[in-house]
Amino acid sequence: MSRAGARVHCGLRLGALGLVVLIGATTAAASDAEAKRRSRYNPPTASIVVDVNSGKVLHASNADSVRHPASLTKIMTLYLLFEQLEEGKLKLSSRLQVSAHAAAQAPSKLSLKPGETIDVESAIKALVTKSANDVAVVVAETIGGSEPGFARMMTGKARELGMMSTHYYNASGLPDDRQTTTARDQAILGRAIQDRFPKYYHYFSERYFTYNGKRMRNHNRLLGSVDGVDGIKTGYIRDSGFNIVTSVNRGTHRIVTVVFGGRSGRDRDGRARGLIAKYIDDGAPKRSTPLVVEGWKTRVAGPPPIPVSDPRDETTAKIEVKVASADAAQVVAAPQARAEATDIPEPGSTAPIKPRPVKTVTVEPASMRIAALSPLPPDTRKLTPVTATGRVAEVATVKRDHPPAPAKASEAVATTTASANAVASTDANVPVPAARPRGGYMIQVGAFDDVKEAKQRLVKAQSTAKSQLGKADPYTERISKGQKSLYRARFAGLDRGEAEAACKNLKRSDIPCLLLKN
Repeated sequence: MSRAGARVHCGLRLGALGLVVLIGATTAAASDAEAKRRSRYNPPTASIVVDVNSGKVLHASNADSVRHPASLTKIMTLYLLFEQLEEGKLKLSSRLQVSAHAAAQAPSKLSLKPGETIDVESAIKALVTKSANDVAVVVAETIGGSEPGFARMMTGKARELGMMSTHYYNASGLPDDRQTTTARDQAILGRAIQDRFPKYYHYFSERYFTYNGKRMRNHNRLLGSVDGVDGIKTGYIRDSGFNIVTSVNRGTHRIVTVVFGGRSGRDRDGRARGLIAKYIDDGAPKRSTPLVVEGWKTRVAGPPPIPVSDPRDETTAKIEVKVASADAAQVVAAPQARAEATDIPEPGSTAPIKPRPVKTVTVEPASMRIAALSPLPPDTRKLTPVTATGRVAEVATVKRDHPPAPAKASEAVATTTASANAVASTDANVPVPAARPRGGYMIQVGAFDDVKEAKQRLVKAQSTAKSQLGKADPYTERISKGQKSLYRARFAGLDRGEAEAACKNLKRSDIPCLLLKN
C-alpha cells in the first residue's frame, strides 16, 4: 500500500470511530433525558374501583389525592357534547368550524386547518381514539363560545354531578397547573356518562378511527384484550403520569376502575388489569343504586340544611295548611318547613342510618304568594273532590289566573285549603290532581284513543321507573283534534334530573318518553 493510501485508510478508520462515539453519546443523552422526564413525576399512584350496581367502593388508594386529569378531561368535553345532541341543539351530521386557536393546539391532534369543518360524529371518534386536542377546542368553542367559557361550563357540570374536587380550565387536558381532579371524581364521571347517555356511550368502545384516509388506534389498550372492557379513556401529561378510567361489564357485574400516575402505559394498564381481576366478582349482581345524573347526590343524601329564623323575632308566625292528596289528607307546614332528616350513608354502605335532630323553621307570611284556581263557570263546570282511590287523574287544560296574594295569613290558609280540596275540569266529574309543590318538568309516555289505555300506560311506566316516578303525579289529558279525542299519559312534579333519568329508564324498556317543561 502506498503512503498516500495508508493515510486515507487511517482517516476512514478514525472517522468511523468518531461516528460510533457520537452515536453512543447521543443515545446516552436521550436515555438520560427519558430518565429525567420519568423521574419528574413522583407522587404515588391513585386508584379506585366502584361497583356500578350498588355504588359501593370496592377499593380505594389515594382516591381523594389531587391529580392532573390530562386527557381524561375529554370525558367531560364529550359529556357536554352528548348533552347538546340529546337536546337537539346539534346533530351527528352538524359541521363544526375550526378556528386558528383550535388549529394551533399541541399534539395529539388531527392537524385541522383554520376554516375547515368537521362533523360531530367524527369529532366524537377523534376525541375517543386519537384524543385530538384540536378537536376538543373545536367542540369547546362551538358549545361555549370560547374555550375559557366552555371550561366554566365543564366545572359547573362537575359540581352538578358531585365532583367537588375537580376544576377545569381547558377542554383538552393539556398542561395547566390549575386543572385538577381526583380518582374518586373521575369514577363519578365514568359512571355518569354511561347512565346519562346510553345512546352515545358506545363510542367509547371504538378501537379504530379513520379520518382523511388515515387509520388511528384507540389509546385504550384494554379494549379487546380484557374481557368485558367497554371503554372509556386514557390520559397522559408529564405532571400526571399515565391515567385511565375504564369500565367493565362482565355478566351481571359492572365496575368502573380508575388509575392515576402510572410510570408508563404498560404500568398503568397492568395496575388496571390487576384491579379488574381482583374486584369484578365482588360487586352486586343487580342494580340498586340511583342513576348517576345531575343532582344525584342531593337526592341520595337529602337537601342542604334550611336556615333557621331567630326565635326572638316576634314577627314570625306558624301557618298550617291542610292539603288533600289522592291517598289521604296530609298536614304540611307552609311556609313552615318540617322534615325528618337522617344521616344517610353512601350507596352500598352497611352503616346504619342515624337520626339527626331538626328544628322547626318559621318565616314571615308576608313573603308568601298563593295561587288559587280561577272561578269556574257555574253552568258548565262542576267541582269534584278527589277520592281516596283516585291515583290517576283525567284533565283538560284550563286557564288559571293568579290573583293577588291575600292580605292576611288567615286568608292565605283559607284560599290554599280551598284550592287544595277543590278540583276543576272542563268535563263534569273529571278530577284534577290535588295542588302540591311541583318541579319544573313533566314527561309524556304516550297518547291514546282510549283513556283506559292511557291509564294502563301510566301504571306500567310508574312500575318501570319507580325510583324516578314513585312520587310524581300521573294524569291523563284529553285533547281534541277535529272529531277525534286523544288522551295523553303524563307525569308532573319532576325536576329536570328526575325527568331525564325517568325517560332514559323508560326508553330502555321500549316505553316512549317525551320531556316537557311545565
